[in-house]
Amino acid sequence: MVRRTLDLRRSTPDPGDDQSIRTVLVALGANLGVAVAKSVASVLSGSASMVAEAAHSWADTGNQVFLLIADRRSRRPPDARHPIGHGREAYVWSLLAAVGVFVVGASVSVWHGLTDILHGTSARGGYLVAYVVLAISFVMESTSFLQAVRQLGGDARRYDRDLLEYALDTSDPTVRAVFAEDSGALIGILIAATGIALHEVTGNALWDSLGSILVGVLLGVIAVILIDRNRRFLTGEPGFPELYDAAAARIRELPDVAAVRFVRLVFVGPKQLFLVASVDLVGDQPESQIGHTLRRLEHELTANPHIADAVLTIAEPDDPGAEH
Repeated sequence: MVRRTLDLRRSTPDPGDDQSIRTVLVALGANLGVAVAKSVASVLSGSASMVAEAAHSWADTGNQVFLLIADRRSRRPPDARHPIGHGREAYVWSLLAAVGVFVVGASVSVWHGLTDILHGTSARGGYLVAYVVLAISFVMESTSFLQAVRQLGGDARRYDRDLLEYALDTSDPTVRAVFAEDSGALIGILIAATGIALHEVTGNALWDSLGSILVGVLLGVIAVILIDRNRRFLTGEPGFPELYDAAAARIRELPDVAAVRFVRLVFVGPKQLFLVASVDLVGDQPESQIGHTLRRLEHELTANPHIADAVLTIAEPDDPGAEH
């Protein structure tokens, strides 16, 4: 598959760069309404699966609060102590959300299901209430899911990538978390509905309890995935191959650059890159002018909103070719 060469010459942000906050707000509204409805249904029905789903939705709601904090704090401008900005705070708060909220939701769901198996269930057979709430929840979660898909889909097309592949690789932890949460929420609703239906048909409450456990396991899997992705970006995730191609092409276009010998890109925040490169300059500039030339070229590169900082050096004779 031929990949596109991205344009790093722009000095204005992407139109979709501010969509993350909208995606999180849509998810927050949907999850809060769903959490309240599921909590009421769990009390009326006594269903273990509904308790798990309520815990799931409250966990998602709490996660949205963490994501809003992550988005706000990561957008703070650079200062003397943080010359390349505060972008990595997004991964810190997203990591805390995955550890503290998802894991709690998973533990409550699994614990409640096991307790019902060991000590008997208190289900009272409020099947109709449970089905209605789950159906409404499915519609509301689908709305939030579609918003996340729209945002991810637009970015994925720019890189000629599969949607799921890009959801895992994107440097924006907020939209990845919403996509993962809503995917898990829709699957969890189907699991809960199946567990309740089997309980109703067979009269055996074990199915309902198993539904609760499976919802908890699902939450745990999502937590592990999100924890791993945020860990990788906190420890220094390199840019995509397409970004290396675009960065090398952009540097070659700069005045006074004859060749690019080496490029290194590292994500330092959502859609924020730290660029290091070694170059050959045009002609034979006096040593006293080289530093000024390199600083001027760095300034041109950082005019792009996605380049948090850039460092250019003169290539040594044994430098490798440009990385792609």
